[in-house]
Amino acid sequence: MNTKQIDYCIELAHTLNFSRAADNMFVSQPTLTYQIKLLEEEVGFAIYERSGRGASLTPAGSQFVSYLANMREEMKRAIEQGQNFSARYKDNITISLMVRQAVYFLPEAIKIFGEREPDIQITPRFEYENGVEGFLRNESDILFALKEHTKQIPGIDVHDLFRSHIYLITRREDSMTSKNLLTEEDLYGRTLMVGGGSPPALKAVQQRLISTGKVNYFNSADHDSTLTYVAAGKGVCLAPGFLNDHSGQFAWTPFDCKESFSCVLCTHKNDTRTGLKEFIDLLKGLYHDAVAFPM
Repeated sequence: MNTKQIDYCIELAHTLNFSRAADNMFVSQPTLTYQIKLLEEEVGFAIYERSGRGASLTPAGSQFVSYLANMREEMKRAIEQGQNFSARYKDNITISLMVRQAVYFLPEAIKIFGEREPDIQITPRFEYENGVEGFLRNESDILFALKEHTKQIPGIDVHDLFRSHIYLITRREDSMTSKNLLTEEDLYGRTLMVGGGSPPALKAVQQRLISTGKVNYFNSADHDSTLTYVAAGKGVCLAPGFLNDHSGQFAWTPFDCKESFSCVLCTHKNDTRTGLKEFIDLLKGLYHDAVAFPM
C-alpha cells in the first residue's frame, strides 16, 4: 500500500464515481481503477462494490476508509512537523499535558526559551488520557502529572512545579461570587456536578459534601461537559486551579478544604540533555516568581 493508493481510495469514497475521482486526482480512470484493484488484492477484501452507476463502499470498506483517512491525516501532520523541524531546529523537546491551561506559563516559557535557544523546538502534546502511556513509550520528553500518579512510574525524575488548590466554578452572576472563600455550608441546597475523571483528592471533597445529605449532585462525563452544564445553570462544580483557563467565562472562587494537588513535571532519567534541564528550570522559575498567582 502506498500513499497514492491511499489518496485514490479516500477520494473515491468521497465521490463514489471512478471517473470523477480520477479527474479530481489528475489521473486517468484506468489508472485509478487499477490502483484500487491492487489495493483490494493487498488487503484481501473488497473495498468497493462496482455497478454501472458508479461505486459504493462495502461494510468492510467503509470501516477501512475511515481508518485510512485518519492515518492519512496523521501522516500529513507528521510530514508538516518534520518539514518545520528540519528547516529550523537541531533538537526537539515534547511536553505532554492533558489541557493547554494545565501549565499556565507554558507559552511564556516557550517564548523565553526560543530567544535563548533558537535551535531547539518545544512541542506541546495534548493528551487528556493516556499521557503516561505515551510518555513511557518515549513519545514525549516531559510529562505534566499529579505527584500521586508518578509513584509507580519507573525510570523517571520528578520535578516539583506548583501546588494547586480547589476552587468552586460558577457562573459569574452567581451570588456565591461575592465571597472570597467558600465553605461547605455555602453549597447546601445547591447541585454539585461530580465525576468526569476527578482525581482522588477532588473525589474525597465531593463525597464529603454529598454525604452531608444537604448537597444535591449530578454525574457528568468529563470536565468540558461539566463546564457546559455550569454555563447552562444546571449546577456548580469543584475543580483544581490548574484547569482554570483565565478566560473570564466563569467565576473561580477558592474553596475551604485541606485537599490540594502537587503538580509536577516528569522526565526520563536517562535524558540528560542540557536544553531539557534548562527548559525545566525555566518553567520552575516562572512558577516560583508567581507566588501570588491563583493555582
